[in-house]
Amino acid sequence: MGIRINLDTMMARRGIGLTELADKVGITPANMSILKNNHARAVRFSTLDAICRVLECQPGDILEYTEEE
Repeated sequence: MGIRINLDTMMARRGIGLTELADKVGITPANMSILKNNHARAVRFSTLDAICRVLECQPGDILEYTEEE
C-alpha cells in the first residue's frame, strides 16, 4: 500500500493510549487498532479530523505516502 498510517508514532509523542484515543475520537478500540496497526483500507475525513483535533496535529503527521515495491 502506498499510504502508511503513522498513528502509533503520534500517540507515543502525545502520551495517549489506544483506548483513551478511541474514546475521545468516538470510534471503537478495535477500529482504532486497525488504524494504528496500518491495516485500514480507508479512513473517514471525520475520523481523521477528530484524531488530529485530539492529538493536536496535522493529517500529514499521521499519513505518509511511500512508493510501492
